[in-house]
Amino acid sequence: MRIKGLAAIIGICALISFAGTQVMAAEDYTLRIKDHHFIPETLEIPAGEKVRIVIVNEDPTPEEFESYELNREKIIKGHGKGVVFVGPLNAGTYPFFGEFNMDTAKGQIVAK
Repeated sequence: MRIKGLAAIIGICALISFAGTQVMAAEDYTLRIKDHHFIPETLEIPAGEKVRIVIVNEDPTPEEFESYELNREKIIKGHGKGVVFVGPLNAGTYPFFGEFNMDTAKGQIVAK
């Protein structure tokens, strides 16, 4: 009886562990910053899914990824990288900008 109980506990723990990794899983997307512009300016992601956006700053100066609609902001140092998680999002368009170069660093995430 004890072995069956122990096996059940181990099975439940494994299931919880597996379920937790599924919730944490996210598809990666990349945004680049070059010459104070986001590339691509429009990033398409699937609606209803959590995604990880890797932001690569190719400029020597820092930039801040900011979006009021996504409630996200992240400073990316010059020649550095940063990560922002978003979603799951409803279908729609979510603008973002670079706070340090607002005239040129603009973009949008489109969830489809």
